[in-house]
Amino acid sequence: MTTRDTTRRRAPPLSDAEEALLQASIVNNPDSAELTDAELAHLRPARDVLPPAVYAALTRRSPSQDETGGRVQLTLNVDPDVLAAYQAGGPGWQARMNEALAEGLARGKRRPKAAKSAADTSQPPD
Repeated sequence: MTTRDTTRRRAPPLSDAEEALLQASIVNNPDSAELTDAELAHLRPARDVLPPAVYAALTRRSPSQDETGGRVQLTLNVDPDVLAAYQAGGPGWQARMNEALAEGLARGKRRPKAAKSAADTSQPPD
């Protein structure tokens, strides 16, 4: 099983010229002015100014494995016809797909691979 790589990738550092251009853009942009001490003093926490439902939606965390029954979220590539068949069954298609995968694993069955086209099987010229 392949899961998504969650390690953070770092951007390469800016050159001196890039940094100077960025700083000049910030200074010349009226929408990016730095806040004054007086403006900073008037700021309040988001939970104090947002409607409770909005704050809850913005701060909601992904469910833990305990909350999902120990399941792991992943990205999986399947044939379009396979996906369409499961989704055609309506709500709960992901649970049905999970059950089918578990049953297949228990039986040791594999779906046969699609036949390769002639272009895929041709040998390169000598």
